[in-house]
Order: sequence, then C-alpha cells, then structure tokens
Amino acid sequence: MNTHTLTRHRDIQSWAMEHHGTPAIHRSHNRFGGMESRLVLAFATPKAPPARGMPQIDDGLSPVSWTAWLAELDRQQLVLRVFESADYELVRRRDLN
Repeated sequence: MNTHTLTRHRDIQSWAMEHHGTPAIHRSHNRFGGMESRLVLAFATPKAPPARGMPQIDDGLSPVSWTAWLAELDRQQLVLRVFESADYELVRRRDLN
C-alpha cells in the first residue's frame, strides 16, 4: 500500500479539500468516563433524511475552522499520513522514522 506523509499545512488542507473533507473535532467518552477530543477529517457522504419526528442523535462531531484544526494538529505534534485509497491517519511526528 502506497502512503504519503503530509506535514505542511497547505498540503494537508489541499489534500482534504480535494477529497471533500472538512476539519472537525470528535468528542467521546474515554474509559474513565471523562470527555476526550480528537482531530478528524469529516468527509461528505450522502445521508438519508431523518425519519419524520425522530430526534437527531449527536454523533459528537463538531466542525471547526482550518485555523483551529491546524493549530491543534501542531499542538499535538501530529502529521497526516494518506493512503492510495483516500484514507488517512494522524500520526505523531516523533513516530515518522
């Protein structure tokens, strides 16, 4: 599987936008019951409209600006590793080599 590691902000943003991704933060409970947040790229997928009268379920995904997302990426010292399949993962800079 061919991978490519993106470290520059403009390369990360360009790759995400080419694949219709938007910056977001996913909130979830950790194993101790506390809240934790992690960076994600949300990709547009067609969704069925909600059933009439049914409440929306909060999936914990909050859109954020590119500025905020990239600042958090730097704060956590992460880079974006992308795959041929247009999939991605965030990895720590120190784990690159």
